[in-house]
Amino acid sequence: MSFLSLNNISKSYGSTVAVEDFNLEVERGEFISLLGPSGCGKTTTLQMIAGFEEPTSGSIHINGRDMTSVSPSARDIGIVFQSYALFPHMTVADNVSFGLEMRGIARAEREQRVAEALELVHLNDFAGRFPKALSGGQRQRVALARAIVIRPHLLLLDEPLSALDAKIREDMQIELRNIQHTIGVTTILVTHDQAEAMAMSDRIAVMNKGRLAQVGAPFDTYENPGDAFTSNFLGKTNLFDGEVQSQSGQQLHIRCGDFEFETNGQAQVGDPVTLSIRPEKMNLVKADEGLFNATIATRIFLGNCWVYQLDSALGTLQLTLQNSGSSVAGEGEQVGVRWTQDALRVLPRAS
Repeated sequence: MSFLSLNNISKSYGSTVAVEDFNLEVERGEFISLLGPSGCGKTTTLQMIAGFEEPTSGSIHINGRDMTSVSPSARDIGIVFQSYALFPHMTVADNVSFGLEMRGIARAEREQRVAEALELVHLNDFAGRFPKALSGGQRQRVALARAIVIRPHLLLLDEPLSALDAKIREDMQIELRNIQHTIGVTTILVTHDQAEAMAMSDRIAVMNKGRLAQVGAPFDTYENPGDAFTSNFLGKTNLFDGEVQSQSGQQLHIRCGDFEFETNGQAQVGDPVTLSIRPEKMNLVKADEGLFNATIATRIFLGNCWVYQLDSALGTLQLTLQNSGSSVAGEGEQVGVRWTQDALRVLPRAS
């Protein structure tokens, strides 16, 4: 039996459906991200797990127990919010200790557990400071220490890093993942940041319009998206519509406008499909030496790579090339575009 089970949960507010028929099984110790755009239902799902919202239908089981109608305080859950929610009049140690006091833990044990939690988040020397004297990253560490000091069975993270600047956010992603590995707590993260979800998660649950679009390991979900939404939301991709002209086993011959491409996929002759290819899986060659020609509309240098926007008969395409230190084609030049057959993904055409 899974540690956390969400069974056909739905949540409606009047005629507005926020979450619909959502199913997810989470194993003990897993790190799962709920990923999706604003308004897709991921925060509502987290609030139902926490007990702040009760499902309109469906059930939630934690560690084999039906928690659907159980109060938040009885669920043994630690929560870290985007806003930190620290008490400004309390020291770091007092903030971390607060949950233990509410649980009636004896002072000696409280002090020991607070010291252990602060050591885990590398804030041993900041116990006597107040939140206003801390940086954003340090405040987030205090919030994390306060959540884990109660030794919860389940840790919920609601966009905890979104208020941090890019460099601190990257550092905290690594730190948070290391801490989760160390304490082994089952963790659910809500985020709209694809890179964050892929960097931190064992599995990603992609949500779209209140429903679960796809769930899987980051690499598998990125490489084998189940639909155009997942392909386009989890990283960047190029999409173009086509129709299956012929089929031999899984080998498909697909016409896209004036072009024909071959690749493996699941479809039947005559099916309308969408082809997806990631920018990093495309290459530039000399004009007339690729699958088709394109004109470089924009070229941007990002240090480790070049990002191109191409105008072509297939539409506007984005392509990424690693920086090899050699010269590259410039804006206005005509080039050829090439990829390998296995770089293409065949997706159902969105209705």
